Amino acid sequence: MDDKSLMQDLLLEAKGVCDLYMHGTIESATPDVHGTFGCALDESLKMQDDIYKKMMAQGWYPAENAEPSKIQKVKDKFCCG
Repeated sequence: MDDKSLMQDLLLEAKGVCDLYMHGTIESATPDVHGTFGCALDESLKMQDDIYKKMMAQGWYPAENAEPSKIQKVKDKFCCG
């Protein structure tokens, strides 16, 4: 497996873990459980961001800037008056 494929797999797994921790945080019944899941989510989000940044640096996760008019259109659609 090449480095790009490995990083793609790591990013996919990190996103899945973030999703699980987010749901654990939302569904937790006590403050202690909520806090534990919340901390785990924060750490997982940091890992996911690190992986993403490393992929971007290698050119393996290209991103395009959104056009300002499209951004404004979405803001207009979802913004409360």
